[in-house]
Amino acid sequence: MSSSLKNTFRTSDPKSKTKTKRPAPLSLRLSVYERAMLEEHAAGTPLGSYIKSRLFTEDNAPPRKTRGKTPVKDYQALAKVLGALAALNIFGDINTLLNAADTGKIKLKPETERTLQKAGTDVIAMRRDLIRALGLKVED
Repeated sequence: MSSSLKNTFRTSDPKSKTKTKRPAPLSLRLSVYERAMLEEHAAGTPLGSYIKSRLFTEDNAPPRKTRGKTPVKDYQALAKVLGALAALNIFGDINTLLNAADTGKIKLKPETERTLQKAGTDVIAMRRDLIRALGLKVED
């Protein structure tokens, strides 16, 4: 077998010990301000991906889709859930039951009252988390 044929087989063999050298990674020093601006412009996209997209794509090319740092995939669905939660008025209904128990209009076992109070707190926490997930400011 000729030496060029042997080399062809070696380079095509996945178990081959010969490796091609990759270029050294590029390092770039930025000031704190420059890095903050870069992260703000990247808007959750990994910085390496954002820099590549800015350098190596045409102006009219759509940006590459990346996972980003935020787990939200569908903001419209999230907003719909938040709207449904508001429309149900669960917190208001729980509060009405607790007020009726406080005034003696209905009798609740202490464990039921604690469960209702926890449910109200949980609804408030869900609302707050949904608002944060949408990137909106949470009211106190």
